[in-house]
Amino acid sequence: MGVSYALPAALPLEAGRERTSREPFVDDPAISDGDLIRRVARRDANAFEALYRRYARPVFGLALRRLGDRMNAEDAVQETFAAIWRSARTYKPDRGAGAPWLYAVARNAIVDRSRSRSEPPGEGPELPSDEPTPAERAEMAYTSWRVHRALETLPENEREVIELAYYAELSQSEVADFLNIPLGTVKTRTRSGLGRLADQLEGELR
Repeated sequence: MGVSYALPAALPLEAGRERTSREPFVDDPAISDGDLIRRVARRDANAFEALYRRYARPVFGLALRRLGDRMNAEDAVQETFAAIWRSARTYKPDRGAGAPWLYAVARNAIVDRSRSRSEPPGEGPELPSDEPTPAERAEMAYTSWRVHRALETLPENEREVIELAYYAELSQSEVADFLNIPLGTVKTRTRSGLGRLADQLEGELR
């Protein structure tokens, strides 16, 4: 593929210094992404390495498709995993699975990389703040809680395609690549899952 996935290049320096975990290497498919992220939050470098091995290639593929440049895609991968190491404590399992959270981090790193290439130097004009008001934030939090609770009622195969599409903002083609399933299957599961989700949310309002 042309990109090196050597772990020493990706592992943050502080991870190497804080390798205090006595647990064996955790590169085990049975361990969930969320469990790995929680271990990373406790500064478990073994878990960080396992997460990197699991997701470096898909994140690179996503970055390459969106940036169109291998060097910038490689930088986005490194920035993604550095951000994961720094912000793993912010992951909340009750708000969703680990993969969508990780891809949201990746998407932010890719957007930042793209912006750094395209924005001209200098300060732009001051614009009105588009930050939500306290009332709007409360409404958004309530809506997010309702949607998350409804998502938990879906079959796992439908829930994961919706989480990847709407929380990680992957296209349906990218979801198909990540899950290694046909694009038609992604569309079918998305359509079915959204139908169930709408029924569940409408039922709460009755």
